[in-house]
Amino acid sequence: MFTPRAQNPGLAIGFMLMACAFIAASTLMAKLAGTARLGDPLHALQVSHGRFLFAWMLIASAALVVRLRLERPNLPLHAFRTLAGWGGVSLLFAAVAYIPMADATAISFLNPVFAMMLAIPLLGERVGPIRWGAAAIALVGGLILLRPTAAAFQPAALLALAAAVVMGIEITVIKLLSGREGTLQILFINNSFGLLIASAAVWPVWAQPSPAQWAALAGVGIFMACAQASYVNAMARAEASFVVPFAYATLVFATGFDALVFGSWPDAVSLAGAGVIVAGAALLAWREAQLKRRAADIGPKCLKNRPIAGCAGQSDTL
Repeated sequence: MFTPRAQNPGLAIGFMLMACAFIAASTLMAKLAGTARLGDPLHALQVSHGRFLFAWMLIASAALVVRLRLERPNLPLHAFRTLAGWGGVSLLFAAVAYIPMADATAISFLNPVFAMMLAIPLLGERVGPIRWGAAAIALVGGLILLRPTAAAFQPAALLALAAAVVMGIEITVIKLLSGREGTLQILFINNSFGLLIASAAVWPVWAQPSPAQWAALAGVGIFMACAQASYVNAMARAEASFVVPFAYATLVFATGFDALVFGSWPDAVSLAGAGVIVAGAALLAWREAQLKRRAADIGPKCLKNRPIAGCAGQSDTL
């Protein structure tokens, strides 16, 4: 039976920072494979296939060692979540081949904004003006990074924006799965489904990678598997409202890796856009925490003093 992890905020922060470093490293490997640095550029679908192939090999080995037994997994929900995750990561890998990693990473931080919007029709959540305001602030930051002028517009940034939308769908589905299944089970099922989807999608665009590109593809998958494990462990050991803000350290790692390997430093527009996105996303995370605390306080009182039907619509009126 699945047993929740003991709460340990300090360890949660450590796991989240590790996840940030691994995510940035995985994105760097994807950029190396998708550009001409290591040979003829590989298609983004082939890069995402490498991500799932090598991640699955690592996680399946761990599952074999511990003799993982699947406990009542919601397979349709896992499949839908994986399809969204595969689409999001493929779009992100396509984007980083053309624009700085820091810009693509910052735009991808719009995914909780889109998750909030999608939660309205999919989860029946009510959204008040504070959360709408936070979403608007973050979207302004995304608009800045898109550089919507004839001279500076980056069409590839739209790929990163599309990745954020699809990843927002994935987050919405993860909300339905969270707290129900163990870490290794979630990772094994996610990467198993992902490998099947990626293998079918890569067939028309497959090209023989060079040895250096094989190494980069292995890095994409292994680093992403380590990032997933670190992220899930961080979320299991502290409240999301406490640990999620540390995820913005991914921007720091992405900027550093991009500067070190590609000599690409963020300009004033990149810094401004990233700052606005982080501000809006942080405000949204803070508001989500307030709502969860209020729900925790209201829930027991509501069940005690009112009919269940009378407890509806308590989510967000401010």
